[in-house]
Parts: sequence; structure tokens; C-alpha cells
Amino acid sequence: MIKLGVNSVLFKDFDFATAARQIALCGYDGVEISAIKGMCEHLELDRWKEQADDIKSIALENGLELLSMEVASLDEERLRKAFEAGAEIGIPVINVGPGGKSGVEGDLQQSIETLYRLSKIAEGYGVTLCVKAHVGNAIFNTPTTLRAMNEISSPAFGIDMDPSHIYRGNENPEEELARVIKRVKHIHIRDCKGRTQGPGDIRTQACGRGDIDLFAYCKAMVDGQYSGPVCLEVIGANQHSLADVSIVAAESYGYLNACLKALGVRESNFAQKG
Repeated sequence: MIKLGVNSVLFKDFDFATAARQIALCGYDGVEISAIKGMCEHLELDRWKEQADDIKSIALENGLELLSMEVASLDEERLRKAFEAGAEIGIPVINVGPGGKSGVEGDLQQSIETLYRLSKIAEGYGVTLCVKAHVGNAIFNTPTTLRAMNEISSPAFGIDMDPSHIYRGNENPEEELARVIKRVKHIHIRDCKGRTQGPGDIRTQACGRGDIDLFAYCKAMVDGQYSGPVCLEVIGANQHSLADVSIVAAESYGYLNACLKALGVRESNFAQKG
């Protein structure tokens, strides 16, 4: 079943309890907790044991599933803590970026080797490590994603298919998803205006506000029988009001929920919870 969630990085200026409450009010099924050092640490991996009970309680109180965690870093020590925290708290997917630079074969090979090693560690904790193609990084498009898929056989490795990075990498995500869907275990989603380097203002990252054909992307998900988290990931939300970021979350939920209902794979979230 497709579960809709929000990466808590959208609420980086607010505590996790506030983020969870707003995400639940918008209608989402769950949350991706941000553990990105230097950007947003709603989960602080250096002291995750102190936070574990509070995080589980907050999620439960708001009727949210803990869908995933974004760490971003490929640092092994940090990821071991993330895997341990995920296993204990009940967060099944840990998301990272690929690192390296686009077009540098050595960087691509190193990224794949690192992801292979980390995936084998993730296996031992019973969690899944996912990576996404990222503009400017070693894995940045569908061909480099396929390289990683072909060279990393671990069942604990998956692809996090973010349409905005694929689109800004001059590919059409609704067409490319079918090529990688067999290993997709998480989806970060947002919109964007144009094929620029950055994702743009938070308002244009709201689903339905940009140029990506997100309805066609949702159809490709359904056609490919994807079952897993689809988490809104909007960055650059510092110094925005709670109303500002909540509007982005709510508008995106409305758009994605309508797309998935039209495709016959989703009922009203309130009907499900009621």
C-alpha cells in the first residue's frame, strides 16, 4: 500500500511534536524523521536512545507511522547509529545521498562500493538503506542508478526515486520510473519550476505547483505496483512561519491524495482512521 508522509525537514524551525501534529492535521499517514546533521536533526543520532520513547509516543499520539529517516551522510559510524535507532524505534527505511561528483567514474565506483558495504551492515539490523539519484552527485540519473542496482545485490539496498532530481537532470521521471521500479523502496517527492540546479522556493516545491507531470508519475507508481512510502521532501524552509510550511504540506497532500484516489489506490485518510 502506498503511504503518504512528510519529511520533517519542512518543519526544521519547529520541534518534532509540532511537526507531527501539523503533518497529521494535513491528513498524512506518516512521517519521515529528519536526522540530517547541520540541516535538521529532529532525531539526533548521537543521543537517539534518549529520544526514542518520545518519538514513538509523539507518532502514536498523532496516529502517524514512522515511515523513514533521512540521514543524507554516508559516514559509516553515523549510519550504524541510524540503523540501530531505526531497528529499535521501528523506522524501516534509512535514506542517504550518493556523494561524489557527476561524470567522475572513480567517484561513481566509490559511491557504489560504499553503498554496498553499508547495505550489508543494514542487513544485520533488519532495515533498508535507500539512495536517490541527486543532481551533481556521482549517482545523478537513471543510467547511474541502474549501475548501482546492478552492482549491489543486497536485499537491504533500495532506490529512493525522487522525481525532482530526475527532472532537473534532464530526464522525465514518469518515463524513467519503470526502469528502476523493481528496486524502489522509497519515494521522495516534490515539484519544481524548470530544470534548474536547485529545487526553488518552498511554494514551488509544493506538489502541483511546478512543471513535473506528477500525475503521470503517480500513474507510473501504480502501474509498477509500487507499495511503500511516498514522502514530501521540501528543503529551504528556514525562517518560514508554521502557517507557511503547513500550507505547503497540506496543498501537497491534497494533490497527491487526489491523484492516487483518481488512480483507484487510495481512500480518504479520515475514512481509514475513522
